[in-house]
Amino acid sequence: MNNQNFKGRKKVFINGKIFTVDELNPLAEAVVINESRIIYAGDNKSAQAMIDSETKVIDLEGNLMLPGFIDNHTHFIDGGFYLLELDLQTAKSTSDFKQILRKYVEKNKGKWITGGNWNHEEWETKQLPSKEMIDYFTDGTPVFIERLDKHIALANSYALKLAGITKDTPCPEGGSILKDSITGEPTGILKDNAMPLVYSVIPKRNELEIKDAALAALNEAKKNGVTGIHDITMPEHLPVYRNLLQENKLSCRIFSRMPLKDYHHFNTQKIQHELDPAKLKTGSVKAFADGSLGAGTAWFFEPYLNEENNYGLPMDVVTNGNLEKWSIEADKNKLQLSIHAIGDRANSFVLDLFEKITNTNQRWDRRFRIEHAQHLREHDIKRFPELGVIASVQPHHLIDDGSWAEKKIGSKRLNGTYPFKSLLDEKAKLCFGSDWPVAPLKPLMGIYAAVTRSTLDGSHPDGWIPGQKISVEDAIKCYTINNAYASFEENEKGSITPGKLADFVVLDKDILKMDPQEIKTTKVIMTVFDGEIIFNL
Repeated sequence: MNNQNFKGRKKVFINGKIFTVDELNPLAEAVVINESRIIYAGDNKSAQAMIDSETKVIDLEGNLMLPGFIDNHTHFIDGGFYLLELDLQTAKSTSDFKQILRKYVEKNKGKWITGGNWNHEEWETKQLPSKEMIDYFTDGTPVFIERLDKHIALANSYALKLAGITKDTPCPEGGSILKDSITGEPTGILKDNAMPLVYSVIPKRNELEIKDAALAALNEAKKNGVTGIHDITMPEHLPVYRNLLQENKLSCRIFSRMPLKDYHHFNTQKIQHELDPAKLKTGSVKAFADGSLGAGTAWFFEPYLNEENNYGLPMDVVTNGNLEKWSIEADKNKLQLSIHAIGDRANSFVLDLFEKITNTNQRWDRRFRIEHAQHLREHDIKRFPELGVIASVQPHHLIDDGSWAEKKIGSKRLNGTYPFKSLLDEKAKLCFGSDWPVAPLKPLMGIYAAVTRSTLDGSHPDGWIPGQKISVEDAIKCYTINNAYASFEENEKGSITPGKLADFVVLDKDILKMDPQEIKTTKVIMTVFDGEIIFNL
């Protein structure tokens, strides 16, 4: 394939197999763009007739082109920091965990050690780590490292001391401080709303550090064909995105979702109207209803297996009524609600809340979202389309959870676990993402997960809950046009349609025709963003 990074006004991509995701024109051979917009998608002959002396021609050499991938759920800046700093996701044993961490601490003695991304379910013990595992090589260096789901973190003794956490510290509402059953001393494990006790004493990142992380994240997106993200954006991140936009370094379209608790700032600052809507926009707010399955804090109607008193952990904003209060007010101000819910009770609670808002507030095109929607009761699946709720899911999680979920919640509840096909059959709007850095920023792996449901440990080669497999075509739509809909942008992007923005990805294999198991080895060989080739393998 021609490897020049052309910057001409008009470009013609010819000799491709193009899956446009446009129902009126699903397949094409060529695409013509003028600056940042698509002006034609169709046959080679017609496209070649549009070539003039100033046109740049790119031969796709028969490769598959799709609309640029959009990721529906990222912690983008956090992902950049993981690329630049400590990432324990490669630790497959307690020995790996300690060895990787020890080497990192040796190079950063005395500094706060954060990040993490560890997963004890992949270790030989399957047990949560403790401060004793790391205290002997972290003396004088504060450590607070998150599990990959970001709902559990491990603190060493020094970090606990700096945070003032002792055996007498009570668990905050919506959080848990694990303590030794004999001594009563903290084990170092903090869950959900207990984690801010340590976060509050960690020095804040400066703007230059955040910018470096953003640039690393943008580079990762390019390599994986990601031209748009729906980000969970912290207030300190938004100015960095603005600066990158002004410097013309924002090589990915960002739909920012800010914390729901700060919803009133949107109204006073009118942020949703302030930014460049083609590349950086907001107008959505995010909150949590529960924790995670891996942390044992996802909120269920029935208890966890072998934990008869543990039904999960509804967040404090659920129990104190603030989630309902803030959501009603935010919706009145036409801010889209995106609420994290994993357990079946959390999902039911959020659906009830959305129904109440619909019946209380003035009608508008609100496009409610439930983030993750992992465990659903059968009758709640039907409520998604009835209430116009988008199921904003992350397929890679299922091929991880499938290795260990049954031992936590039993086989009966698996019938409503990651029910992608059931949601589509009910005509619910389904959109896909990664939750990066919880899972890789790799839409192709997400497509592989949704289509095969083959777990990472190889224990379900024919698929975990195989009746919920979906087609490759549907999975692509969930990463493109459905995500565009979820951010109110289906008329601007998400398909290769004349008039829309010129964002494309080109693959080295035809994932529409191959054995789905081969999707995980498919590579992105070109990424086009805003009409420019920003990555070319």
